[in-house]
Amino acid sequence: MNLKDAAAREAFLKTLLDEIDTAYKATRAEVQELLDAAAEETGMRQIAASLPDGRQIATVSITGGTAEARVTDDDAFTAWVRGVAPTEVERKFTTTVRTAFKTRLLKELTAAGGTDWADPETGVIHEVPGVQIAPARARTHSVRFAKTGRADIAQAWRDGLLGDLTQPQLTTAPEETS
Repeated sequence: MNLKDAAAREAFLKTLLDEIDTAYKATRAEVQELLDAAAEETGMRQIAASLPDGRQIATVSITGGTAEARVTDDDAFTAWVRGVAPTEVERKFTTTVRTAFKTRLLKELTAAGGTDWADPETGVIHEVPGVQIAPARARTHSVRFAKTGRADIAQAWRDGLLGDLTQPQLTTAPEETS
């Protein structure tokens, strides 16, 4: 497959993926709402999902939620533990770099493309240890559609013009987003 064909295929598939994701999320929310209502009204906690010919393809079931204890007020919790179980309290001396300085320094080093930092007050250049310039994310590309690109792809898909892929029906033109 050449680059032009591969790029077109990516655009086609991205259109389908976006449509399917939107439909899936809406359907999942609807199913949850209906399952919750059925559980409340009749106690039903699961239902069979079937093909139009009646063959069962899945069972959709409500799963129980979970609960867990979490500390939401560290000071209050620590004070309580100190009074009830004082041997379970650790005392530590911690040294950290101020967040604002760290953020500013890392931004300056990123802009400079290296780990040498010039102290603005003294002019002394420092090699900053423990910091390196490293890729933050892999090289990638984006798909940006023309104004009617997604709608055009959807129509071509509906017309059977996009090749050998399984062709679900896109019944409405997708919204244009990038």
